[in-house]
Amino acid sequence: MIPRARATGRALGYQIFYRLPVPLRRRLVRLAVPKYIVGAVTLVRDSEAGGAGRILLLRQPPGHSWTLPAGLLQRGEAPVVGAARELHEESGIKLAPERLRPAVPNAVVHAKGWVDVVFETEVPASSTELAVDGAEVFEAAWHPLDELPRLSRATANLLRYYGIGPRADEVPPAAPPAA
Repeated sequence: MIPRARATGRALGYQIFYRLPVPLRRRLVRLAVPKYIVGAVTLVRDSEAGGAGRILLLRQPPGHSWTLPAGLLQRGEAPVVGAARELHEESGIKLAPERLRPAVPNAVVHAKGWVDVVFETEVPASSTELAVDGAEVFEAAWHPLDELPRLSRATANLLRYYGIGPRADEVPPAAPPAA
């Protein structure tokens, strides 16, 4: 139970806060609340693959490991729009945002201060042309789920939430308890 004097002070604080103009309230919240970097990730499966299936992976600089199509959201950009944009920029696959569906879990909060909003889709690999720029992405290729190449640490950590990859058998970290 909250002591009465503390509850009264808290109530007074909220009364003052909610009387402030909205732009000032937003600025105060941004100053007081920890900030996260938000990225959009797309897990693209080959709709024609049999067996365990195949996913699209990218080899990016420095080129030692493979990653998923992903990138940071632009200010004010909807996560699904950012995911479709990054997928096109990095692999050449152009899909309408409506073709992407939220993965489960849709958002993965990482301890280092970033959040990945994850979407998934399927495309036929045999008729999907992959195009990379050679600078941001060296190579885009389909990989069988049961024979994945060396993944970046971040990609291996993220894929475990979906039961994929070398860390698939590990239990993802539990969400912190609600305050």
